[in-house]
Amino acid sequence: MQQLENSLRRLRTDYVDLYWLHNFEPTTPVEETLRTLDDLVAAGKIHYVGFSDVPAWRTAEAATVAEFRGWAPVVGLQLEYSPLERSSEGELIPLARAKGMGVLPWSPLKSGFLPAKYSSARTGPVDTTRTALVGAPSESDYVVIDALNDIAGEVGASPDAVALNRVAHRPGITSTLVGARRLAQLEANLEAFSVTLTDAQRARLDAVSAPALDFPAENNRTLAPMLAFAGATVDGRRTVVSTLLQATPTRYWHAPPARPERAPC
Repeated sequence: MQQLENSLRRLRTDYVDLYWLHNFEPTTPVEETLRTLDDLVAAGKIHYVGFSDVPAWRTAEAATVAEFRGWAPVVGLQLEYSPLERSSEGELIPLARAKGMGVLPWSPLKSGFLPAKYSSARTGPVDTTRTALVGAPSESDYVVIDALNDIAGEVGASPDAVALNRVAHRPGITSTLVGARRLAQLEANLEAFSVTLTDAQRARLDAVSAPALDFPAENNRTLAPMLAFAGATVDGRRTVVSTLLQATPTRYWHAPPARPERAPC
């Protein structure tokens, strides 16, 4: 509460529209945190509550507790998301979509890895202040970077704009945070609004940047629908019949032996 009051004084305002709870703090009971935030909403100091960089399991717990208690809900999630960091598609983004939360990605250019300054064919030092903090792209990163550069050349836009455009149009994304130190960087970011990608280009970029998600994400995407719906179309999504269900019936069920006929008395 003291930190919020100090922020309001520095900002010269009476309230904050969206108050982000930054980072995961495992020691304080979630009920205590949520009750404090609800008190601040009731007092008019903040209008809405968002979580930033909090694990999906704790975010789901908080959302459930707030709903049960009638406290201010969690309306948005802030998380790292870019063509080079899509692992939040496993838990956090599906949680947000299921609970009606907005998703606001940070670092959509992966700490400056995605602008045209990087390429597998380009060597030498790169003009970025983040190199000392985040290192350099990996081999797998360059596969995505090169595909992004190729698509940018096809549509006549900067790689920055293509990357931001793809992030903004991914399922569940509400808005995107951008950062720029120079006017040219800001202009490159704003160019994302005018970029149009074909279905083939989007599919190509999605394929090379597909993340490895924690279990059971892949199981739920492929095997579970086959077993649950067995070829039916549910919510517009067509499924196929699992080979496990296509096995001969005798593998799972055996007819009882016929009763011998009894001789008449």
